[in-house]
Amino acid sequence: MAGGGFGDGGNLKRAHLYEYKITGYFIFSCIVGALGGSLFGYDLGVSGGVTSMDDFLKEFFPNVYERKHAHLAETDYCKYDDQMLTLFTSSLYFAALISTFFASSITKNKGRRASIVVGSISFFIGAVLNAASLNIYMLIIGRILLGVGIGFGNQAVPLYLSEMSPAKVRGAVNQLFQLTTCLGILVANLVNYATERIHPWGWRLSLGLAVVPAIVMFIGGLLCPETPNSLVEQGKMEEARKVLERVRGTPNVDAEFEDLVEASREAQAIKNPFQNLLLRKNRPQFVIGALAIPAFQQLTGNNSILFYAPVLFQTLGFGSAASLYSSVITSIALVLATLISMFYVDKFGRRAFFLEAGAEMFLCMVAAAIVLALGFGDGKQLSFGVSVFLVIVIFLFVLGFGRSWGPLGWLVPSELFPLEIRSAAQSVVVCVNMIFTAIVAQFFLVSLCHLKYGIFLLFAGLILVMSLFIFFLLPETKQVPIEEIYLLFENHWFWKRYVTDGNQERSSSEHA
Repeated sequence: MAGGGFGDGGNLKRAHLYEYKITGYFIFSCIVGALGGSLFGYDLGVSGGVTSMDDFLKEFFPNVYERKHAHLAETDYCKYDDQMLTLFTSSLYFAALISTFFASSITKNKGRRASIVVGSISFFIGAVLNAASLNIYMLIIGRILLGVGIGFGNQAVPLYLSEMSPAKVRGAVNQLFQLTTCLGILVANLVNYATERIHPWGWRLSLGLAVVPAIVMFIGGLLCPETPNSLVEQGKMEEARKVLERVRGTPNVDAEFEDLVEASREAQAIKNPFQNLLLRKNRPQFVIGALAIPAFQQLTGNNSILFYAPVLFQTLGFGSAASLYSSVITSIALVLATLISMFYVDKFGRRAFFLEAGAEMFLCMVAAAIVLALGFGDGKQLSFGVSVFLVIVIFLFVLGFGRSWGPLGWLVPSELFPLEIRSAAQSVVVCVNMIFTAIVAQFFLVSLCHLKYGIFLLFAGLILVMSLFIFFLLPETKQVPIEEIYLLFENHWFWKRYVTDGNQERSSSEHA
């Protein structure tokens, strides 16, 4: 089979000796740690709603405001095509991709918690600056500081959750990051729905309330324990063992602790983790986890819909309040989907979710394109029935993304890499994710303007390519201990040729 390999870990070394109970301490650590996702989610949700508010547009983008209220046929798809307006959204992601490399060094040397705390402080300052903005420059500087916060949070939180989790529930636990992200989006849309009625400063309240998740994340970062992996990495063996025993709820952690120490010993021998990412033995993980999956996650088109849901719905003829209401519906779909994925991803596996949801997303994008091609543009407005159908199609699309590429886009990369390159790899994951997030954010509205309904066909084609990539090249990682994932690639029909050569490469370098 294309997936290659392994179901329940029969060939794995010490995995069968691992013991754990789900303890209150473990649950507390993971929930508080995962709150970092709420920063990312709140910002994803809030910016699209704010950019559709008349008071905000009048103050900073008067040209867009005039075009929005002009009923000209040629502007049907182009009402919001303004590069400065999209820079308001995308500047955050450009900042995040640069800051993640600084975050990598802190995450590796000072621990996962340190990055979470630094990220929350930067996000807090950015939120205050955004709420108080008097000109476009204050807005953009505030967005850059928010981006630094997200770069640190997204670098550390998925690692934190993966390393705290026992292998059998790692999928569900890691998806707490996606769940808090989705809840952040939902809260942001509800806030926008309320503040849109507060004139003329409702948008300031929307942007300023981002301080709430920042404060929660800051407190969480102080209260949570450091991961045993990170403590071992820092040479704090006694503390690492104590945390592992407490998190697993048993003193019988010898096998898991030995695996951690062994992985750490190998990690200490690595002087340049970024260089080691490119070794042949790490190439499958690098291609799948650091390049393909984070890029594909953005190329599904979902974040375009989430960023610009209110703008998109207004562009397609929905009224201002109706468009925000429709955005709330899509963010509810995201939360529901994440809960489905959390409960079932460790049962059915990562590949099943990717492939089944990929088919659903492909069909939804094609349906949206057909509806818009037949019923919208050249001055035609969507009828009520067609509008409802479009909301349902987008709801189903988001439901598909929310149980596949959304959570698994963070879960799978965080599982794939050995400890010695894990922090460096996570930086590349966040960087690639943010590059593509920024590109999509910057160019979606101009693409909508020029390609019209064709933008949905473009995303449909990309989803088809991604699903084929998963089918042929991603091995199943469910319930495989994180330190033994590399064994999957040694048995994979395609990747084994690289890994085998990579092992020879490793042994020759050791002898040298």
